[in-house]
Amino acid sequence: MKVRTLFVAAAVAVSSVPAKAATLEVDLTASRDNPSSPQMGDHLTFHTTIRNQGSEPVDGLIAWLSLVEVDSGREQPVDLEDWSAHKAITVPSLAPGQAVETDWPMRLIQAGDYRVVVSAVSRRAAALTPSPFADFTVRSKAVVESRRVLPVALGVPALIAASLLLGRRRESRSRVA
Repeated sequence: MKVRTLFVAAAVAVSSVPAKAATLEVDLTASRDNPSSPQMGDHLTFHTTIRNQGSEPVDGLIAWLSLVEVDSGREQPVDLEDWSAHKAITVPSLAPGQAVETDWPMRLIQAGDYRVVVSAVSRRAAALTPSPFADFTVRSKAVVESRRVLPVALGVPALIAASLLLGRRRESRSRVA
């Protein structure tokens, strides 16, 4: 009985040992070239530096971008396929003190408030390491712009009218001849 109790106590002690502290550090910053007030159709780029702060190599590193809409009542993850974003990177091994830098471009397709985060994990990690959040707002943009539509709306009928007039002139000339 005492052996059994000792075994259970040892198992509980081992299982309650916290996982090894994360050795990865993930920094996320918005590019200086990003528009200050982005709107639909604009492009944003976020830059990450992922650094191995530990004393051993990090093997099988995977980092990925996550985007969520945070508008009240519309909180949801965003499918990056629609945003043409670079979704993930892999690094076979990251030596102690070594860093990998990555840019994450995306095209803004829907107005709203958003939050982006980059998460990293290694093959042997017990937990992921997230970057700080980067929040941004996308302004709506008129889908039809009058300065583009007006020339077409006026120009097409004018071209049709001109071709009809030229066609009638040719007919009248051919009748006279």
